[in-house]
Order: sequence, then structure tokens, then C-alpha cells
Amino acid sequence: MLQLARRRIVTRFYIGTSGWHYDDWRGRFYPEKLPKSQWLDFYARHFPALELNNTFYRLPSEEAFRKWYESSPEGFVFAVKVSRYITHIKKLKDCAEEVEKFMSRAVLLKEKLGPLLYQLPPGLHRDDDRLTDFLKILPRGRKNVIEFRHESWLVDEVFEILRLHQMGFCIFDMPKLTSPIKATADFAYIRFHDSGSLYSSRYGDEEMAKWAKKIAKLAKGLEAVYIYFNNDIAGYALENAATIRNYLEKGK
Repeated sequence: MLQLARRRIVTRFYIGTSGWHYDDWRGRFYPEKLPKSQWLDFYARHFPALELNNTFYRLPSEEAFRKWYESSPEGFVFAVKVSRYITHIKKLKDCAEEVEKFMSRAVLLKEKLGPLLYQLPPGLHRDDDRLTDFLKILPRGRKNVIEFRHESWLVDEVFEILRLHQMGFCIFDMPKLTSPIKATADFAYIRFHDSGSLYSSRYGDEEMAKWAKKIAKLAKGLEAVYIYFNNDIAGYALENAATIRNYLEKGK
């Protein structure tokens, strides 16, 4: 009789911040005299993952992607926020060429390329056909993830579409909109924008402890969980990323 042992899945956690190039982090995190050209190298000594968000506003050069690759250690992971031209201008319609162009740069991160984040605008309401057509053009074999900013998308029918296409759902924490805590692929992706004042205040330790418990429960059976903090003001993102990492490591 052939017996198949069910492989135990060990979930990997990739925790970091959304962006790293903030002037007010000098002195708080980066040494005062450290050149900005060395900031990514310094960041990567403290965190194993980073969400690139400057890619949302413009497409960086090939040289920039190669430099990011070279400035980070083996095993480092970049999540990449995809161009707003695709999500906010084209609004997911007729953008196969734009996706291909963006990917031609992103793949220069080689094995360090992690999830590709598509953040939708708040004004884009639920449209199942539009979503399905878009998912069909995305590159196979990549960890694609979508962040909805309008509540009409946050329904089971949409989550089922994501599952059928192995598209990740971005769990988010932000003011005025509550996100379900669920995974629609073999990984989870979580963005902390700050539930109090968008991007500009700190999560308390008690709040982080509660989130860590939710995340640990969600992570069971998943290959990876990606967690990024977007409350960059005053370096709060750095502090919160370190805090939740400690809670998850200790199993609190």
C-alpha cells in the first residue's frame, strides 16, 4: 500500500515597511552621516523584506532595479507596488501591454522578486467582469495580490474569483474601511496604513499583540505571510514592524 505523508507546511513571515527612503528616518533609524545611497543596505540588515512603493508613481529605470538587487542580501524579498497607470488611469482595462512593460523591469530583481501589489482607487467600484478579464492577463507563476479600496469589492463572490485565479487578497488596516482577514491564495498579504490617522500615527503594543494572534491563526496552512507597515511618519512603521515580528516569534 502506498502511503503519502502530508508535508507539514512551515509558514515564512516577511515583515517590513512600505518604502525606505524617508528623510525623517535619518537620525531615528539611519545614522546621521550615512549616505542615502547606503540606506537600502542598512535597512536590509534589520528587515528581511520591503515593499517598493515608488514604483507606483513612475516606472524606475532598469539600472534602479539592478541596484536594488545588488544592494540587498541573499534571501531578501521585494514586494513591488504596480504602476498607478494600470490601476488608476487604465483602471484594469486594456492594459496587457502596460503590465508586460512593468514586468520587464520588475523581473530584474530576479529571485528577490516577491508579490506584485495592485492597489485599486477608492472610486473604482465592484465590477466582476472587469476584474476577471484583468486577472487573465497577469503573468503566471507570480504572487499577484490586489488591494481594494471600496467596500463593494469585499464580498464572497469576489473572493471566489480571486481564488479561482490564485490571486492574493490584500488585508488592510486603515480608517473608515474594515477589511476581512482572509487569504485567497497560498499566501497572505497585509498592509498596515494605521487605523487612527492615515500614515501618520503609531500602533500601540497591545494592538500589535492582538493583530499577531489574528495573523498566527490566518497563517496556518499558508506558505508565506507578507506584512508591511505604511505609517512612515516619524519612523513609526519601523517600530511597529519590529514589534509585530517579536510577537509572532514569541507566539504571543
